[in-house]
Amino acid sequence: MNIDIKSSHGLIPAIIQDSETKNVLMLGYMNEESLQKTIDTQKVTFYSRSKQRLWTKGEESGNFLNLVSIKNDCDGDTLLIQAKPVGPTCHTGADTCWQEENKENYGFISELEKTIAVRRENADSEKSYVASLFEKGINKIAQKVGEEAVEVVIEAKDDNDDLFLSESADLLFHYLILLQAKGFQLNDVVDVLKKRQK
Repeated sequence: MNIDIKSSHGLIPAIIQDSETKNVLMLGYMNEESLQKTIDTQKVTFYSRSKQRLWTKGEESGNFLNLVSIKNDCDGDTLLIQAKPVGPTCHTGADTCWQEENKENYGFISELEKTIAVRRENADSEKSYVASLFEKGINKIAQKVGEEAVEVVIEAKDDNDDLFLSESADLLFHYLILLQAKGFQLNDVVDVLKKRQK
């Protein structure tokens, strides 16, 4: 690893990223000694500018950052450290120093889950298809998932990719609704899949 700490006045910024969720947890600074201690102990250690000493994240709270990997950027003057956090990262008790929840985000799918939740809460079944499904109950939602699954299977056997993708989108949409009707989200299913990984 070619890191030029000396030309950075003895300190180099270290961006800490959760190795699983890929969320940025915090930013700290390292000197050569804290970088070496991080590698040796496998616990992320910084140089505290306010305390003027080495500081292992979690040394008082127990909320350590367990080292997974260290990468340096193209200029060799910034580190990207992937870690597994043990508890919240911020001293305020928040998951991140940006006061954000540290959970996996699936981009558009996560936004769609939020939209489904809002439509369910607003419960305007005359204006919202989603609200109308929740009003009809779990049996109707489960039935829709079954219907969409059959349609995906039928389209998979044909040669029309557009119809196959359209039916796949319908299945995923209704499955996300079913998950929320059961009190779950996609993250819960991903957790089960991760446990099965060998």
